[in-house]
Amino acid sequence: MTSSNIRFLGFSSAVGAVAVGVALYLVPEFASSTPTEATPVTDTRDDPAPQRFQVAEAQAGGQATAAATASSLPGGASSLNETYKDWRVACEQDGSAKRCALSQAQTQQNGQRVLAIELNAPSGNAVSGTLVLPFGLALEPGVTFQIDDKPAMQPVHFRTCVPVGCLVSVTFDAPTLGALRAGAALKVNAVADGGTVAPFSISLQGFGTALDRVATLAR
Repeated sequence: MTSSNIRFLGFSSAVGAVAVGVALYLVPEFASSTPTEATPVTDTRDDPAPQRFQVAEAQAGGQATAAATASSLPGGASSLNETYKDWRVACEQDGSAKRCALSQAQTQQNGQRVLAIELNAPSGNAVSGTLVLPFGLALEPGVTFQIDDKPAMQPVHFRTCVPVGCLVSVTFDAPTLGALRAGAALKVNAVADGGTVAPFSISLQGFGTALDRVATLAR
């Protein structure tokens, strides 16, 4: 960050749930960031299989109950977490309800969280979600997104601020998703309260694979 006006946050999974929806997707153990801030999660294999796969087995019950609440996740699991390079995929099954999302979080060297982004499973040809940014930003200008060196998109306004930071609702259409799949970084440009530029960068390594995986799991 380029401005001392930005107060970085230590997001907890419980409070992060208030901002983004479900604590499952913003847990402290997962963090990736730009090379100057922290060591990103990397995967040198070409195989799209996840680095880490954790499955919580579904609770056994009566046959009738099991039939009514059978999980559609792999192995009948009630939840799963997978990592694809710098992106995390998580799903949770609660009875007949299932929610899957992909996310990325960034931390400083001291462990304080800088930002978090969570995207829902694709709906039609678009993907929507929430970006959490730190306090100390000027809210009026909003933020602009830029994929690598492509032209910046139209500014997006902040939705609100909560104890973990300030929220931006994001929606990416089909052409933008195609560019994200082919890109290296999603640049997020904000303005600090003092007027200086406050840039952030979200790695796109593993984004396409993670998005495809979420789309498959959410069916």
